[in-house]
Amino acid sequence: MKPFTPPFTTRRQLLTRTGMGFTGLVLGSMLHAEESRVSAPWAPPDGKPHFAPKAKSVIWIFLQGGVSHLESFDPKPELTKYGGKTISETPHKGVLDSPFVKKNVVQFTAAERKLMMQVLPLQVGFQKRGQSGIEISDWWPHLGGVVDDLAIVRSVWTTDNDHAAQLQFHTGRHIFQGFHPSIGSWIHYGLGSMNENIPKFVVLGPPVPAHLGGAGVSGGNYLGPQHSGVHLSSDPANPLPYASPAAKVSEREQRSEFDFIADLNELDAARYPADPAIRARIKSYELAFRMQTAVPEVLKLGEEPARVKKLYGLEQENTKHFGQDLLTARRLVERGVRFVQVFHGYRTDGNGWDAHSELKKNHGKLSGEVDLPLAGLIADLKQRGLLKDTLVVWGTEFGRTPGVEGNRDGRDHHPFGFSCWLAGGGLKGGIAHGATDELGFHAVENRHYVTDLHATAMHQLGLDPRRLEVPGHKRLDIDFGEPIREIIA
Repeated sequence: MKPFTPPFTTRRQLLTRTGMGFTGLVLGSMLHAEESRVSAPWAPPDGKPHFAPKAKSVIWIFLQGGVSHLESFDPKPELTKYGGKTISETPHKGVLDSPFVKKNVVQFTAAERKLMMQVLPLQVGFQKRGQSGIEISDWWPHLGGVVDDLAIVRSVWTTDNDHAAQLQFHTGRHIFQGFHPSIGSWIHYGLGSMNENIPKFVVLGPPVPAHLGGAGVSGGNYLGPQHSGVHLSSDPANPLPYASPAAKVSEREQRSEFDFIADLNELDAARYPADPAIRARIKSYELAFRMQTAVPEVLKLGEEPARVKKLYGLEQENTKHFGQDLLTARRLVERGVRFVQVFHGYRTDGNGWDAHSELKKNHGKLSGEVDLPLAGLIADLKQRGLLKDTLVVWGTEFGRTPGVEGNRDGRDHHPFGFSCWLAGGGLKGGIAHGATDELGFHAVENRHYVTDLHATAMHQLGLDPRRLEVPGHKRLDIDFGEPIREIIA
């Protein structure tokens, strides 16, 4: 049969018909890699680690809105002891005048101080979990069951007191300092792909609103859009709409269209044999075509056995969506994806974890959505032998204040000390590192700015962030961070 070749069709029209919006990202990556080698003496990374890595991939989980460290991983019984009193009436009244507050970029206003003065008791109980005996709240019982695989860092801090701290958590810079490459983009930039059919950097879950950083939380910025994350849906019916063929275009017709484009490019290559862009274009079209088969295959969650579906909570309505995202993340790293970024929060609740009121109701509900799937991910990776090669990082933009938000039984934003945890990828398990003060106000022991989490992830992947610095874009020392060596095995 004669190949299908639409008459009088330009290459742009062909790309539009075949849904090739993703091609720009793919093509940009290839053009950047090839053109940089011929146009300048400086070259980008060669895709190899700088030293022996302990991990191959990262699953970076982020809960939007600000999870209370006080009701999750950093119990403070002093809050219950002095509940209802003002902070100035407790032995810990000096926390509001701490030098940590004065040195921070964001200062509390008089109104904010007033709101924070009355201590709010803990809204949930805590239990010692696992052989390590680390205390975790009763809202996280399943995660408590895998606590011996976790390295909990109770001394993280940042400087943005508003939700644009989501951008800061992922780029290291306050939103007032402009947009900079995200941690996923740096890893994408530094390491080569382990699977040529799937993007190296994938984003799952509800997107971050534009005014809080938007695509910047997974953006390449000056590294180029080719290093930005590719947002997928864990819905198997429509995972990659912008790289799917148009309706009523068969695979055979599409294959013919790709062949036709390749023929045109080969003619150009013959005329301009020294032009690397032509070869890059041919490769990009082929990759996008292969993705249309590879990506839906990743999302065939139905082929997983019933015990795995149960592990991730796919059989329960409240855990189903997040469970699908985490199971998809596991299937992606299984197939060689370097960095998977998973978000939770705004899809299920307009304010996510931002519990200015009714913290008990808010956190009780949302913890119920994520606790089981998170524990399932750790257990699943471990039983498959993947946890040793996969670093899991869990975070949120900040914690919540020890004081009550007005009379509404909630807590305000709190950047001065909060908790994150990591697991696998060559890290120790069953440890709690760092500490906040008795009220959970300040990180006071082994303090870690958010880029220390970045540095830890890059170190475990065998990357030295200082060797990735791009000419013309000077980075600050704090941008690079330092690996948290106390939790590295």
